[in-house]
Amino acid sequence: MAAISTRELTKVYATGVTALDALDLDVADGEFVVLVGPSGCGKTTALRMVAGLERITSGTVSFGDRVVNDVSPRHRDVAMVFQNYALYPHLSVRANIGFALENQKVSKAERDRRIRDAAGILGLGDLLGRKPKQLSGGQRQRVAMGRAIVREPSVFLMDEPLSNLDAKLRVQMRSEVLRVHRSIGAATLYVTHDQTEAMTMGDRVAVLQAGVLQQYDTPRALYNRPANVFVATFIGSPAMNLYEAGLSADGAGSRPTVVLGSQRLDLPAPVAARVAAYQGRKVIAGVRPEDLVVSSGPGLVTEARIVEVLGSEQHVYFWLDATPAAQAAAAAATDDAAEAGFLVGSAPNGMARIDPHTPVKPGGRVTFTVDPERLYFFDPDTGQAIGS
Repeated sequence: MAAISTRELTKVYATGVTALDALDLDVADGEFVVLVGPSGCGKTTALRMVAGLERITSGTVSFGDRVVNDVSPRHRDVAMVFQNYALYPHLSVRANIGFALENQKVSKAERDRRIRDAAGILGLGDLLGRKPKQLSGGQRQRVAMGRAIVREPSVFLMDEPLSNLDAKLRVQMRSEVLRVHRSIGAATLYVTHDQTEAMTMGDRVAVLQAGVLQQYDTPRALYNRPANVFVATFIGSPAMNLYEAGLSADGAGSRPTVVLGSQRLDLPAPVAARVAAYQGRKVIAGVRPEDLVVSSGPGLVTEARIVEVLGSEQHVYFWLDATPAAQAAAAAATDDAAEAGFLVGSAPNGMARIDPHTPVKPGGRVTFTVDPERLYFFDPDTGQAIGS
């Protein structure tokens, strides 16, 4: 039985705005689940509804076999770590960590034991006498986590707890949060807008857009088998290249081909079978930047526009004779590509991530080979994946 379950969980504000629309989610005991999506997608609203801090419009929140819709936050056995640390500046680290226990009238001996245990887990043993102003950002975040740990809850909720830290410290704290999670073993629901954070931390990841769950799966499955165009572009950094394309059966030896602008790529039988229902129709074709390989043989012929050398890799921004999917959609909406602001060949419309030793110069021609097995196809009307 899942430690946390939501069924048809919905939040509609008085203004008529639907912040969360029928969210179904299960978090197993001991599992670390991440809610990710752009700002305003409903992820924090969902977390606050699970915590009991936001009124539910419809649907249910359950902990184990107990529906907790009408249970007050203090009786839900939940500990929450917020984006701002909310530490009491006049209290020591020890007093901040043990504050909730003192309010609950926990005995001093038990309170001291829990504080020592939490401080040991978080590496705060030598800092218990300090005040928050004497701590670094990472240490303050650990104190906030310690305050949650001492309550020994069955469920942890974390709302973008690392967003106030600098980039280097954020990377360090990711592993720290996971280490603490594994030592405690409670079900954890973690909110972030950072897809890298989601992919590196989550046992499973729930991707939200405009209040609707787009896909809920392991990080590897989200990356390799995105359910739709939104997940394909949101998960993965740099983002997937997406183009308007056609599927034709007039390739060499009557092999099916994918048509990108004036260029064609033959599809092997297994890939052709996946998209057979769309033969002769328009599709959206996608390829990840890391799946483009510079070649002297046949492939997609492009013009390099910008080359960024990053030490361990190069990012090549190129122009390909094909229409990016976003441009195609905007042009269709206006019935006029010029009105949509597009000048053919005016700017890069694709990006490749290649090894740092391959010589590529801006303005030069670059041919990329593409493994057809690494191509992605989506329905242009629904945005749903084809043949996944």
